[in-house]
Amino acid sequence: MTRRKRPESVLVLVYAKSGEVLLLRRKKPAYFWQSVAGSLEWGEQPLPCALRELREETGLAGAGLTDCDTVNRYLLYPLWRHRYAPGVIENTEHVFRLELERPCEVRLDEREHGEYRWLDAARAAAMVGSHTNRAAIERWAGQRRGGAGDGRA
Repeated sequence: MTRRKRPESVLVLVYAKSGEVLLLRRKKPAYFWQSVAGSLEWGEQPLPCALRELREETGLAGAGLTDCDTVNRYLLYPLWRHRYAPGVIENTEHVFRLELERPCEVRLDEREHGEYRWLDAARAAAMVGSHTNRAAIERWAGQRRGGAGDGRA
């Protein structure tokens, strides 16, 4: 029997001080652009999951990873619901961010992602499919131009 996914995940926004945002292009079944993201394993806490996903998807160690104190809840697309226990329709997402000095090369997990790009925040926000990913880009990376604080209200 296949173990069902836990309906709890992390979103890790990676961006440079100059405002460029790292996006990864997901492979099959749905080719789309996103920040680092992944589901928590059963028994795993959000911070260790964020560090694990960051390392697995980009090869980055995560020194300086910051918990954004943001938790999103959203409906799972019907396309993905078969991965979860029957009746599960909602996911809880914990948001983290990693600010780097400058864009850098990353090592992709080629089973999950086909390519990566560093894009200015506005273009990155326009490319992602997830509204929570877009909001994270706009809140944190979009505020970086000209040293404009960390975007917290």
